[in-house]
Amino acid sequence: MRLVAFTAGMLSRLEGPPIPPAPGRPPVVLVHGILANAGDMRRLASHLRARGWEVLVPVLTPNGGELPLEELARQLADYTQRELAGRPFDLVGFSMGGLVARYYLQRLAGPDRVRRFITMAAPHHGTHTAWFATAPGCVQMRPGSAFLRDLARDADSLRRVAFTSFYTPLDTIIVPARSSEMPQARNIRMWGIIHPSFILESRCLRAVAQALRE
Repeated sequence: MRLVAFTAGMLSRLEGPPIPPAPGRPPVVLVHGILANAGDMRRLASHLRARGWEVLVPVLTPNGGELPLEELARQLADYTQRELAGRPFDLVGFSMGGLVARYYLQRLAGPDRVRRFITMAAPHHGTHTAWFATAPGCVQMRPGSAFLRDLARDADSLRRVAFTSFYTPLDTIIVPARSSEMPQARNIRMWGIIHPSFILESRCLRAVAQALRE
């Protein structure tokens, strides 16, 4: 969303300059949400780069729900293969990007590539707000969709990676907010003010960075 990208860009100026990646630390791939682009992830990317991470932010298109989430996950797979050439990495997904990243992890990559998996306000069990749209990707985010049922079949494979799921009870996009909780994850509740808090608020950025360190 343009407002989120603008805000993230402005707030990224509060972060320090990037520093060389710490030796042995895997790169981080950030996956944006619906109706978004790499600009939405700019503050989080700047925050991590200022603390010694190599950060990559692919742009998945079109991302307004026009494509099934599997297709966006394949774009992610192509991107990581091209940019990382087989290197292991950490994977972070926001909102819809959390589901795209999860499909990539469960169906296209596996734990041999991904060391840590972090989702922020991701509708792992669907969101009732998806009933307001009929685009294929939105339908897949409805509670009980065939897409979500399929991912649930082997969700225990996520126990093979360090999986953290952040969510806020104040979320008005992921309804109910506890849809972000997964039994295979370390679920962390934070009192984010709005849905994009995890990519905009300093304390949320620090929490994500801490999860990447652990």
